[in-house]
Amino acid sequence: MTPTIHTRSTVTWGLPGPTGLILPNGDINWNCPCLGGMASGPCGEQFKSAFSCFHHSTEDMKGSDCVDQFRAMQECMQKYPDLYPQEEEEEEEKPAERSEESAPTEASAAKEEEASS
Repeated sequence: MTPTIHTRSTVTWGLPGPTGLILPNGDINWNCPCLGGMASGPCGEQFKSAFSCFHHSTEDMKGSDCVDQFRAMQECMQKYPDLYPQEEEEEEEKPAERSEESAPTEASAAKEEEASS
């Protein structure tokens, strides 16, 4: 019979380092998965500037002092439409979905009118 040797595993699961958005010292964790890579994309510096400004804003209307930073981020994002699709593009799809959804309702209404005649 051969002896069995038991050892402790040194494998750790999960992400190394802190994973929350705000670090214990109050700084922003730019590596947080919750940011979806925005801090490292082609507009990462503009995103960091705008997000940082918003995070540290003390205005009554939080972030109202960050308009210039958000404008710069938006201008950068417009240069990369494949990476940062604009909301208007997403909204264009919604009316088509609504018309498909309302089609059965319109058909039902037409049947009801015929039945009442």
